[in-house]
Amino acid sequence: MNNNIDQKLENQLCFPLYATSRLVTRLYQPLLEEHNLTYPQYIILLILWEKEGITVGEIGQQALLNSNTLTPILKRMQHSGLITRQQDEDDDERKIFIFLTPSAKQLQQTLACLPSQLISKIDFDANKEKQLKTLLQELMQSLENS
Repeated sequence: MNNNIDQKLENQLCFPLYATSRLVTRLYQPLLEEHNLTYPQYIILLILWEKEGITVGEIGQQALLNSNTLTPILKRMQHSGLITRQQDEDDDERKIFIFLTPSAKQLQQTLACLPSQLISKIDFDANKEKQLKTLLQELMQSLENS
């Protein structure tokens, strides 16, 4: 049996990141289900609430989703009346722009309290939260550049 310390689960960076992501997503789930949303749909809405009328590719870059993952999510969002998809008639018909519907815009106000609701559910120091977010953003940047 190989007792290499680097191969112990407790010594892996990837596992606490993976587990934390799953646990945070699990916290969001019941709150999002009340509005018939999945976590990836919520992420897409967050992107579009900042700037709508962007391409599928731009959403994929920001959400870190490949188009084969993103396209079915966007189709479900369109069928549920959250977004509209419009082809670029001038430049490239393959370019699809995504716009919010009035109901999706209304959801922005409805879900505005979601982050604070989640933070109130966990006992985690606000300063540590800011530090962790900064460290994770630095790690993401480093991973994207590697």
